[in-house]
Amino acid sequence: MSNQDRNSRRRFLRQIGATSLLAVASPLSSLAAKEKAEERMLFYEKKISTGDKIRLGVIGFGIQGHYDLQTALKVPGVELAGICDLYTGRLENAKELFGKDLFTTRNYKELLDKKDIDAVIIATTDCWHARITKDALAKGKAVYCEKPMVYKISEGPEVIAAQRKSGKVLQVGSQRVSSIGLAKAKELLAAGEIGKLNMVNAVYDRQSSIGAWQYTIPKDANAATTDWDRFIEVTEKMAYDSKKFFWWRAFKEVGTGVAGDLFIHLLSGTHFITNSKGPHTIYSTGQFSYWKDGRNMPDVMSGVMQYEDTPEHPAFQLTLQVNFVSGTGGQEIIRFVGSEGVMEVHGNNLAIRHSIMPEAPGFGGYDSVFTFSKAMQQEMQKEYNAKWTEAQRRSPRKEDVNFKAPDGYDEHLDHFTHFFDAIRTGKPVVEDAAFGFRAAAPALSCNESYFQKKVITWDPLNMKLV
Repeated sequence: MSNQDRNSRRRFLRQIGATSLLAVASPLSSLAAKEKAEERMLFYEKKISTGDKIRLGVIGFGIQGHYDLQTALKVPGVELAGICDLYTGRLENAKELFGKDLFTTRNYKELLDKKDIDAVIIATTDCWHARITKDALAKGKAVYCEKPMVYKISEGPEVIAAQRKSGKVLQVGSQRVSSIGLAKAKELLAAGEIGKLNMVNAVYDRQSSIGAWQYTIPKDANAATTDWDRFIEVTEKMAYDSKKFFWWRAFKEVGTGVAGDLFIHLLSGTHFITNSKGPHTIYSTGQFSYWKDGRNMPDVMSGVMQYEDTPEHPAFQLTLQVNFVSGTGGQEIIRFVGSEGVMEVHGNNLAIRHSIMPEAPGFGGYDSVFTFSKAMQQEMQKEYNAKWTEAQRRSPRKEDVNFKAPDGYDEHLDHFTHFFDAIRTGKPVVEDAAFGFRAAAPALSCNESYFQKKVITWDPLNMKLV
């Protein structure tokens, strides 16, 4: 290999983050993980033949559609073949970005009818996810569907059945499950680094109007430019409302609120790290604290979920929190609390701090013993000292662990890499329809709990409400 080829290879590997698993800062860096990373590097070193090319269509070219396409096109051998969106301005934007000859349409079925399209990204309003996914699979397309996979829990089994019938790849777009940081957290938890897990606290706060979904609405927005009649084909009939079209996450008629947007990231990450299939009981509450702009989904919401003891993990409780006017300035953190320490996952990085109880039980200090007679105190102190050594009375010390992903690492790109790998090689995706539904159902149940003011019971193994 020439020096020029080597330098090119290094630049490319830095771009796709394939060297990430080699930059482990913890004592549990595994040789197997390094070998897996190198295997992935070698796969992408090979020349992409015509047969390996993947022609991609995008359905829904809003904010996430733009980001998804931008990331997908970084993977070698992926080409754009068409874009669908209901708003005319976004189709104009697509041609400005990719050329006037790009195929564009307002009817997603026209895009699915194109024989030269192998896979589609579905980044539409939540209420359209299930219908377009099923139609795409029936047309023989591989599908990358943004989270949540479904708008209603009842749609989940239909999507799973459609994927099985088609045999095509379906990956859900909760990109954090492809993060090397979460993979390291999974490894450390399984190794017993924090002892026995008993609680998870997951927070995703924001503090901005854009973070609260108050996206800019174009000046030409109206029922015609947004194809409103087509937009509401899967909903109850509604009069045109530009906020429901462009701020759709804030409205239950078309979106799923903080639960479908952010709870689901926290749930996906927790399920990936713990190998969990999901909770059994779900309760949530919420309020309108600041963003009183006509929305009917709360801007502050909390959830509590109970996970039962299973072969994959011990029983634990999960708390979820989203606050759209948080004085923290915004934060994303999943905190795993075990019997011997705490693991905090911040994006792609993590830190573990240990606190281990001594072998000997407590005696003295803030204890009832000082309320006894002096004779009784002395007698019991003598017995305690005789039974437990000084070493047994001290808390054991354990080295803390820190893991930091390499600068520029992008889990979104890893997620798309896994998707296209699955199409090319037939290997499983990291977030299939069952995983996606097991994350979506508890998130959507939080909305049901909030509106119905009751505890929701879920069967995570059989994936059904009880």
